[in-house]
Amino acid sequence: MRLQVKNVRGQVVRSLEARDDVFGRAANPALVHQVMVGQQANLRQGTAATKTRGYVSGGGRKPRPQKGTGFSRAGSIRIPHWRGGGVVFGSHPRSYRVRTPKRMRRQAMLSVLSDKAREDQLVVLEALDLDEAKTREMVRMLSDVGAGPSVLLLGDGAGPGVLRCARNIQRTKTIPAYQLNAIDLLRHQSVVMTLEAVSTIEALWGGTVKGGRKAYEPAVESEEAAA
Repeated sequence: MRLQVKNVRGQVVRSLEARDDVFGRAANPALVHQVMVGQQANLRQGTAATKTRGYVSGGGRKPRPQKGTGFSRAGSIRIPHWRGGGVVFGSHPRSYRVRTPKRMRRQAMLSVLSDKAREDQLVVLEALDLDEAKTREMVRMLSDVGAGPSVLLLGDGAGPGVLRCARNIQRTKTIPAYQLNAIDLLRHQSVVMTLEAVSTIEALWGGTVKGGRKAYEPAVESEEAAA
């Protein structure tokens, strides 16, 4: 997979031959959906709770006689269909945990990342250097490189002052490359990353997995760098 490398002005400076097993994987929508549902379920605390009629205070006395009043035969003022009564089939503390193996999360993330690269929604920056560490400069840079309305920024190698510039930009999230995941990739339209972030991603998730361990392989350098 050949990726274009741009500067902060949006100009293409060179091309990069990235790993096909990272940026050129085939789409797998079923796996991506399964991992997405699992990760979102694991974020739920599961602390919602309601009271049944056994936990609602009051209701120890029969509110009215069984017969002779013409009303319903109520045995308690805390029955579910009365106001202030208990809740039937309500929420109770439980675990929403869904097991998503590490290999599934890895393959789903690389599948979404490859889709971003094929659809020209992935921008690789030579370096994230701004003239000033200002939010307006970050907004101008994202506009010049053609980033969409929602941006996931992987600014490995950039200074902390530059990364702070993205805090005030709506629908923009900054994370290091080692925290990349399928949910953040799906929630943002464009992905902007530095060359150092590309190297980190290839080193972490490139290669094959055998026997539960990943066999690392050297990354393929671009023709310009090799020359």
